[in-house]
Amino acid sequence: MTTRPHTKLIHEGHYVAEIDVELIEQDTGWSPCLSLDDAYKIDDVREALRRQDLKSASRFARVFELTPVAV
Repeated sequence: MTTRPHTKLIHEGHYVAEIDVELIEQDTGWSPCLSLDDAYKIDDVREALRRQDLKSASRFARVFELTPVAV
């Protein structure tokens, strides 16, 4: 079993969060996968963004606000 770093992007409303996680590589058909802690971290950030609680989301991720481009 090996791990490798990965950045997940979560999009909710007009916010995007970059979350650093580790992907677990195994010799099974379910590879790569996340640890349970990383999966919970992603869920916590997603819920915080839905509530627009940027302070809580920022504890685990880098949060960005999306701005539409007027052409």
